[in-house]
Amino acid sequence: MYVDPVTWTVSMIAVVAVLAFDLQRIMRHPHVPSAKENWSALAIYSGAAALFGAWIAVAYGGQHSMEFIGGWLTEKSLSVDNLFVFLIIMARFAVPRQYQQTALLVGIILSLVLRTGFILAGAAAISAFSWVFYLFGLFLLWTAWKVGREKREAGEEYQPPRMVTLVQRVLPSTDQYHGTKMTVVAGGRRLATPMLMVLVAIGLTDVMFAVDSVPAVFGITQEPYLVLMANAFALMGLRQLYFLLGDLLNRLVYLNAGLGVLLGFIGAKLVLHALAENDLPFVNGGEHVTWAPDIPSWLGLVAIVVILGVTVLASSWRQRRDRQEA
Repeated sequence: MYVDPVTWTVSMIAVVAVLAFDLQRIMRHPHVPSAKENWSALAIYSGAAALFGAWIAVAYGGQHSMEFIGGWLTEKSLSVDNLFVFLIIMARFAVPRQYQQTALLVGIILSLVLRTGFILAGAAAISAFSWVFYLFGLFLLWTAWKVGREKREAGEEYQPPRMVTLVQRVLPSTDQYHGTKMTVVAGGRRLATPMLMVLVAIGLTDVMFAVDSVPAVFGITQEPYLVLMANAFALMGLRQLYFLLGDLLNRLVYLNAGLGVLLGFIGAKLVLHALAENDLPFVNGGEHVTWAPDIPSWLGLVAIVVILGVTVLASSWRQRRDRQEA
């Protein structure tokens, strides 16, 4: 799949323009978004992702379109797990409700910038070394086991990344919020506000999640353009999901199990792909493993949809059963 420089440039400009417009709008009018506003924005972003997938099908073929949709759905589902941590961060720093939109969007922009570096580095490694698929696959299998065993608790204590603690120690700061400002001048000194700490925490937390999600998308497609756009479209609707889901996150009781199965499937897919293209001398004598199946894009997309659907339905069934027993 060859993506010309003009397409790359136009795509990046479009993403930056959408995020900049959104940021400028909510910074000028901080508010708590209504359900209607969130649903409308989420519908627009989801529709834009579907249209982008349709354009990919016309311009580059149906296989690449399914790879993009699969990557987008994977990123979107993995981002739901991020929201639980974001809720804890907002509570830990006591962010006023009307400023949470700004904190989320700025954090999302920071994470998208940092993820771009991850994606480009991952693409370069894959093109240079085929054995990277083994590393990604085994890492995802380990992550799947770890995520599947985790249990989320509503009262879970937030442990800030070390960088946040370091910033708090080094920078003179105030405990008072001053709108969406990250620094203020008081008593002749420039002080960092809690908003700066929140942005650093959200950005770093999302980057840590990207360590899992970026290899997962590379397990679906090895095209850097599709990986980057799948990340961009998934992150665009993250703010709306935060306000829409809220306490509903606790009702997705099988979320971690579902994400574990999803990551396990993609990890296994990557390992099989690595075996099919094997060139490591200590694996099968450096020859390709002929019995390793290459899972087609359409089957991968179907598996992702089924896994996510079963996760939601099973969680809903568990909630109904618990209510009946209560």
